[in-house]
Amino acid sequence: MPLTTERPILLRILLIASLLLNSPATFALAALSPPGRNNRLTSGVRTTAQIPKKSPLAFVDAMAPWSKKKGDAAAASTATDSSALRELKETVKAQSAEIAKLKSELLSKKGDAGEGKKKGTGTAPAHGAHGGGGTDIEEEIDMYLDRPFFSLARHRVGWLTVFLASLSLTAVIMTGFEHTLSRQIELAYFVPLLAGHGGNTGGQTVGTVLAALSAGAITEKDAPKVILKESLSGLSMGAMLGLGVGIVAYYFMGISSHVSTVIALTIPPLSAIASTLASGLPFLCIFLGLDPTVIAAPAMTSFVDVTGLLCYFLIANQIFHLWGLEL
Repeated sequence: MPLTTERPILLRILLIASLLLNSPATFALAALSPPGRNNRLTSGVRTTAQIPKKSPLAFVDAMAPWSKKKGDAAAASTATDSSALRELKETVKAQSAEIAKLKSELLSKKGDAGEGKKKGTGTAPAHGAHGGGGTDIEEEIDMYLDRPFFSLARHRVGWLTVFLASLSLTAVIMTGFEHTLSRQIELAYFVPLLAGHGGNTGGQTVGTVLAALSAGAITEKDAPKVILKESLSGLSMGAMLGLGVGIVAYYFMGISSHVSTVIALTIPPLSAIASTLASGLPFLCIFLGLDPTVIAAPAMTSFVDVTGLLCYFLIANQIFHLWGLEL
Protein backbone atom coordinates (compact mmCIF):
# COMPACT_ATOMS: atom_id res chain seq x y z
CA MET A 1 0.00 0.00 0.00
CA PRO A 2 1.39 3.47 -0.90
CA LEU A 3 2.80 5.66 1.90
CA THR A 4 0.25 8.38 1.21
CA THR A 5 -2.54 5.93 1.91
CA GLU A 6 -1.00 4.49 5.13
CA ARG A 7 -0.22 7.86 6.63
CA PRO A 8 -3.83 9.11 7.13
CA ILE A 9 -4.81 5.77 8.67
CA LEU A 10 -1.84 5.84 11.07
CA LEU A 11 -2.60 9.42 12.01
CA ARG A 12 -6.20 8.57 12.75
CA ILE A 13 -5.19 5.67 15.08
CA LEU A 14 -2.73 7.87 16.99
CA LEU A 15 -5.25 10.68 17.26
CA ILE A 16 -7.90 8.38 18.72
CA ALA A 17 -5.39 6.98 21.24
CA SER A 18 -4.35 10.48 22.27
CA LEU A 19 -7.96 11.53 22.75
CA LEU A 20 -8.60 8.49 24.94
CA LEU A 21 -5.59 9.25 27.11
CA ASN A 22 -6.41 12.98 27.28
CA SER A 23 -2.79 13.70 26.43
CA PRO A 24 -1.26 16.82 24.87
CA ALA A 25 0.21 14.52 22.23
CA THR A 26 -3.10 15.03 20.36
CA PHE A 27 -2.00 18.44 19.24
CA ALA A 28 1.37 17.20 18.15
CA LEU A 29 -0.32 14.62 15.92
CA ALA A 30 -2.69 17.20 14.54
CA ALA A 31 0.24 19.37 13.65
CA LEU A 32 1.86 16.52 11.72
CA SER A 33 -1.28 15.96 9.63
CA PRO A 34 -1.12 17.37 6.09
CA PRO A 35 -3.17 20.43 5.45
CA GLY A 36 -6.58 19.68 4.11
CA ARG A 37 -6.68 16.16 5.44
CA ASN A 38 -6.60 16.87 9.19
CA ASN A 39 -9.43 19.38 9.19
CA ARG A 40 -11.99 16.70 9.68
CA LEU A 41 -9.86 14.88 12.25
CA THR A 42 -9.07 17.99 14.29
CA SER A 43 -12.36 19.77 13.92
CA GLY A 44 -13.54 18.50 17.30
CA VAL A 45 -10.15 18.87 19.01
CA ARG A 46 -9.47 21.85 21.25
CA THR A 47 -6.43 23.97 20.79
CA THR A 48 -3.61 24.13 23.33
CA ALA A 49 -4.83 27.46 24.61
CA GLN A 50 -8.32 26.02 25.16
CA ILE A 51 -7.11 23.02 27.27
CA PRO A 52 -6.44 23.84 30.92
CA LYS A 53 -2.90 23.22 32.03
CA LYS A 54 -2.37 20.44 34.58
CA SER A 55 0.56 19.81 36.84
CA PRO A 56 2.70 16.69 36.42
CA LEU A 57 1.25 15.29 39.65
CA ALA A 58 -2.27 15.64 38.27
CA PHE A 59 -1.16 13.88 35.11
CA VAL A 60 0.36 11.07 37.20
CA ASP A 61 -2.84 10.78 39.25
CA ALA A 62 -4.89 10.57 36.07
CA MET A 63 -2.59 7.97 34.55
CA ALA A 64 -2.16 5.99 37.83
CA PRO A 65 -5.45 5.75 39.79
CA TRP A 66 -3.82 3.78 42.61
CA SER A 67 -1.80 6.83 43.62
CA LYS A 68 -5.07 8.63 44.39
CA LYS A 69 -6.10 5.78 46.70
CA LYS A 70 -2.79 6.08 48.53
CA GLY A 71 -3.35 9.78 48.92
CA ASP A 72 -6.83 9.22 50.30
CA ALA A 73 -5.50 6.65 52.76
CA ALA A 74 -2.78 9.03 53.90
CA ALA A 75 -5.34 11.80 54.38
CA ALA A 76 -7.58 9.46 56.37
CA SER A 77 -4.64 8.39 58.53
CA THR A 78 -3.72 12.02 59.15
CA ALA A 79 -7.30 12.80 60.15
CA THR A 80 -7.33 9.82 62.53
CA ASP A 81 -4.06 10.90 64.13
CA SER A 82 -5.39 14.42 64.56
CA SER A 83 -8.54 13.10 66.21
CA ALA A 84 -6.54 10.88 68.61
CA LEU A 85 -4.24 13.78 69.44
CA ARG A 86 -7.23 16.01 70.11
CA GLU A 87 -8.77 13.40 72.44
CA LEU A 88 -5.45 13.01 74.26
CA LYS A 89 -5.17 16.74 74.77
CA GLU A 90 -8.71 16.87 76.14
CA THR A 91 -7.95 13.99 78.55
CA VAL A 92 -4.77 15.67 79.78
CA LYS A 93 -6.65 18.91 80.24
CA ALA A 94 -9.38 17.19 82.28
CA GLN A 95 -6.82 15.42 84.46
CA SER A 96 -4.95 18.66 85.04
CA ALA A 97 -8.18 20.31 86.16
CA GLU A 98 -8.88 17.41 88.53
CA ILE A 99 -5.37 17.56 90.00
CA ALA A 100 -5.71 21.30 90.52
CA LYS A 101 -9.03 20.73 92.30
CA LEU A 102 -7.50 18.10 94.61
CA LYS A 103 -4.59 20.40 95.40
CA SER A 104 -6.94 23.22 96.30
CA GLU A 105 -8.95 20.90 98.58
CA LEU A 106 -5.77 19.68 100.27
CA LEU A 107 -4.57 23.23 100.83
CA SER A 108 -7.94 24.22 102.27
CA LYS A 109 -7.84 21.27 104.69
CA LYS A 110 -4.33 22.20 105.77
CA GLY A 111 -5.48 25.75 106.28
CA ASP A 112 -8.39 24.62 108.43
CA ALA A 113 -6.07 22.41 110.50
CA GLY A 114 -3.66 25.30 110.97
CA GLU A 115 -6.45 27.58 112.15
CA GLY A 116 -7.66 24.88 114.53
CA LYS A 117 -4.18 24.58 116.02
CA LYS A 118 -3.92 28.35 116.47
CA LYS A 119 -7.29 28.44 118.23
CA GLY A 120 -6.40 25.45 120.44
CA THR A 121 -9.31 23.40 119.07
CA GLY A 122 -7.43 21.25 116.53
CA THR A 123 -8.13 17.55 116.54
CA ALA A 124 -4.67 16.22 117.28
CA PRO A 125 -3.62 18.79 119.90
CA ALA A 126 -6.95 18.51 121.71
CA HIS A 127 -6.45 14.78 122.14
CA GLY A 128 -3.20 15.43 123.90
CA ALA A 129 -4.53 18.35 125.92
CA HIS A 130 -2.73 18.97 129.19
CA GLY A 131 -4.38 21.12 131.78
CA GLY A 132 -7.13 22.05 129.35
CA GLY A 133 -4.74 23.70 126.88
CA GLY A 134 -4.48 22.22 123.42
CA THR A 135 -1.13 23.84 122.57
CA ASP A 136 0.80 22.77 125.70
CA ILE A 137 1.31 19.16 124.70
CA GLU A 138 2.18 20.20 121.14
CA GLU A 139 4.84 22.56 122.45
CA GLU A 140 6.20 19.78 124.67
CA ILE A 141 6.50 17.47 121.68
CA ASP A 142 8.20 20.11 119.56
CA MET A 143 10.67 20.95 122.35
CA TYR A 144 11.32 17.35 123.39
CA LEU A 145 14.93 17.17 122.15
CA ASP A 146 15.81 20.53 123.66
CA ARG A 147 14.13 19.84 126.97
CA PRO A 148 16.48 18.87 129.85
CA PHE A 149 16.17 15.39 131.31
CA PHE A 150 15.52 16.77 134.77
CA SER A 151 12.51 18.68 133.45
CA LEU A 152 11.09 15.46 132.02
CA ALA A 153 11.67 13.61 135.29
CA ARG A 154 10.01 16.37 137.31
CA HIS A 155 7.02 16.35 134.95
CA ARG A 156 6.49 12.59 135.30
CA VAL A 157 7.51 11.73 138.84
CA GLY A 158 4.31 13.00 140.42
CA TRP A 159 1.99 10.62 138.61
CA LEU A 160 4.43 7.73 138.97
CA THR A 161 4.40 8.27 142.72
CA VAL A 162 0.62 7.97 142.75
CA PHE A 163 0.67 4.77 140.71
CA LEU A 164 3.47 3.29 142.80
CA ALA A 165 1.37 3.86 145.90
CA SER A 166 -1.60 2.17 144.23
CA LEU A 167 0.52 -0.89 143.53
CA SER A 168 0.84 -1.38 147.27
CA LEU A 169 -2.68 -2.75 147.06
CA THR A 170 -1.21 -5.88 145.52
CA ALA A 171 0.57 -6.56 148.81
CA VAL A 172 -2.74 -6.18 150.60
CA ILE A 173 -4.36 -8.68 148.25
CA MET A 174 -1.52 -11.18 148.64
CA THR A 175 -1.83 -10.92 152.41
CA GLY A 176 -5.58 -11.45 152.28
CA PHE A 177 -5.17 -14.69 150.30
CA GLU A 178 -2.10 -15.91 152.16
CA HIS A 179 -3.91 -19.03 153.39
CA THR A 180 -4.77 -19.93 149.77
CA LEU A 181 -1.16 -19.55 148.68
CA SER A 182 0.09 -21.59 151.63
CA ARG A 183 -2.08 -24.56 150.64
CA GLN A 184 -1.65 -24.21 146.87
CA ILE A 185 1.88 -22.95 146.36
CA GLU A 186 1.58 -23.52 142.61
CA LEU A 187 -0.58 -20.42 142.39
CA ALA A 188 2.43 -18.26 143.24
CA TYR A 189 4.26 -19.47 140.14
CA PHE A 190 1.89 -17.68 137.81
CA VAL A 191 1.49 -14.33 139.60
CA PRO A 192 4.33 -12.65 137.61
CA LEU A 193 3.02 -14.20 134.40
CA LEU A 194 -0.47 -12.78 134.91
CA ALA A 195 0.83 -9.36 135.89
CA GLY A 196 3.07 -9.20 132.83
CA HIS A 197 0.31 -10.39 130.52
CA GLY A 198 -2.09 -7.75 131.80
CA GLY A 199 0.50 -5.02 131.22
CA ASN A 200 1.28 -6.27 127.72
CA THR A 201 -2.36 -6.46 126.71
CA GLY A 202 -3.15 -3.02 128.05
CA GLY A 203 0.01 -1.55 126.55
CA GLN A 204 -1.02 -2.65 123.08
CA THR A 205 -4.48 -1.20 123.47
CA VAL A 206 -3.48 2.14 125.01
CA GLY A 207 -0.87 2.66 122.30
CA THR A 208 -3.42 1.98 119.57
CA VAL A 209 -6.01 4.32 121.07
CA LEU A 210 -3.53 7.16 121.64
CA ALA A 211 -2.24 6.86 118.09
CA ALA A 212 -5.77 6.94 116.70
CA LEU A 213 -6.60 9.99 118.81
CA SER A 214 -3.47 11.83 117.71
CA ALA A 215 -4.16 11.06 114.05
CA GLY A 216 -7.76 12.23 114.34
CA ALA A 217 -9.13 8.83 113.34
CA ILE A 218 -11.34 8.80 116.43
CA THR A 219 -12.73 11.49 118.71
CA GLU A 220 -14.20 11.67 122.20
CA LYS A 221 -17.62 10.86 120.74
CA ASP A 222 -16.32 7.44 119.66
CA ALA A 223 -15.40 6.42 123.23
CA PRO A 224 -18.25 3.90 123.81
CA LYS A 225 -17.68 2.19 120.48
CA VAL A 226 -13.90 2.00 120.99
CA ILE A 227 -14.18 0.69 124.56
CA LEU A 228 -16.69 -2.01 123.56
CA LYS A 229 -14.58 -3.11 120.61
CA GLU A 230 -11.37 -3.33 122.65
CA SER A 231 -13.11 -5.16 125.48
CA LEU A 232 -14.43 -7.87 123.17
CA SER A 233 -11.06 -8.06 121.45
CA GLY A 234 -9.30 -8.55 124.79
CA LEU A 235 -11.77 -11.22 125.85
CA SER A 236 -11.25 -13.11 122.57
CA MET A 237 -7.46 -12.95 122.85
CA GLY A 238 -7.63 -14.03 126.50
CA ALA A 239 -9.76 -17.06 125.64
CA MET A 240 -7.24 -18.25 123.07
CA LEU A 241 -4.20 -17.57 125.24
CA GLY A 242 -5.81 -19.00 128.38
CA LEU A 243 -6.57 -22.28 126.68
CA GLY A 244 -3.01 -22.54 125.39
CA VAL A 245 -1.37 -21.69 128.73
CA GLY A 246 -3.62 -24.12 130.61
CA ILE A 247 -2.70 -26.99 128.29
CA VAL A 248 1.02 -26.20 128.48
CA ALA A 249 0.91 -25.89 132.29
CA TYR A 250 -0.85 -29.21 132.74
CA TYR A 251 0.82 -31.41 130.10
CA PHE A 252 4.33 -29.94 129.89
CA MET A 253 4.99 -28.23 133.24
CA GLY A 254 3.38 -30.84 135.49
CA ILE A 255 1.03 -28.36 137.16
CA SER A 256 -2.05 -29.82 138.83
CA SER A 257 -5.31 -29.86 136.94
CA HIS A 258 -7.12 -27.46 139.26
CA VAL A 259 -4.34 -24.82 139.12
CA SER A 260 -4.10 -25.20 135.33
CA THR A 261 -7.84 -24.65 135.14
CA VAL A 262 -7.53 -21.52 137.28
CA ILE A 263 -4.89 -20.13 134.92
CA ALA A 264 -6.97 -20.92 131.85
CA LEU A 265 -10.04 -19.21 133.34
CA THR A 266 -8.18 -16.16 134.69
CA ILE A 267 -6.45 -14.98 131.52
CA PRO A 268 -9.67 -14.18 129.54
CA PRO A 269 -11.20 -11.78 132.12
CA LEU A 270 -7.76 -10.33 132.85
CA SER A 271 -7.27 -9.52 129.16
CA ALA A 272 -10.74 -8.01 128.95
CA ILE A 273 -10.12 -5.82 132.01
CA ALA A 274 -6.76 -4.66 130.66
CA SER A 275 -8.21 -3.79 127.25
CA THR A 276 -11.19 -1.99 128.79
CA LEU A 277 -9.06 0.14 131.09
CA ALA A 278 -6.48 0.85 128.39
CA SER A 279 -9.12 2.04 125.94
CA GLY A 280 -11.14 4.05 128.46
CA LEU A 281 -8.39 5.86 130.37
CA PRO A 282 -7.23 8.06 127.44
CA PHE A 283 -10.77 9.36 126.97
CA LEU A 284 -11.09 9.92 130.72
CA CYS A 285 -7.85 11.90 130.78
CA ILE A 286 -9.04 14.09 127.92
CA PHE A 287 -12.36 14.66 129.66
CA LEU A 288 -10.54 15.74 132.84
CA GLY A 289 -8.12 17.95 130.92
CA LEU A 290 -5.08 15.78 131.66
CA ASP A 291 -2.29 14.50 129.42
CA PRO A 292 -3.11 10.90 128.40
CA THR A 293 0.41 10.27 127.10
CA VAL A 294 1.76 10.64 130.64
CA ILE A 295 -1.10 9.17 132.67
CA ALA A 296 -2.93 6.51 130.65
CA ALA A 297 -0.26 3.82 130.38
CA PRO A 298 1.00 3.75 134.00
CA ALA A 299 -2.52 4.11 135.37
CA MET A 300 -3.63 1.16 133.28
CA THR A 301 -0.72 -0.98 134.48
CA SER A 302 -1.41 -0.23 138.14
CA PHE A 303 -5.13 -0.92 137.92
CA VAL A 304 -4.65 -4.09 135.89
CA ASP A 305 -2.13 -5.50 138.36
CA VAL A 306 -4.50 -4.96 141.27
CA THR A 307 -7.72 -6.12 139.59
CA GLY A 308 -6.00 -9.03 137.83
CA LEU A 309 -4.51 -10.37 141.04
CA LEU A 310 -7.84 -10.05 142.82
CA CYS A 311 -9.60 -11.85 139.97
CA TYR A 312 -6.97 -14.59 140.05
CA PHE A 313 -7.49 -15.50 143.70
CA LEU A 314 -11.27 -15.25 143.55
CA ILE A 315 -11.42 -17.67 140.62
CA ALA A 316 -8.95 -19.95 142.41
CA ASN A 317 -11.19 -20.17 145.47
CA GLN A 318 -14.20 -21.11 143.34
CA ILE A 319 -12.31 -23.75 141.36
CA PHE A 320 -10.82 -25.29 144.49
CA HIS A 321 -14.29 -25.58 146.01
CA LEU A 322 -15.49 -27.36 142.88
CA TRP A 323 -12.54 -29.75 143.14
CA GLY A 324 -13.41 -30.38 146.79
CA LEU A 325 -10.15 -28.93 148.10
CA GLU A 326 -9.93 -27.38 151.54
CA LEU A 327 -8.43 -23.92 151.79
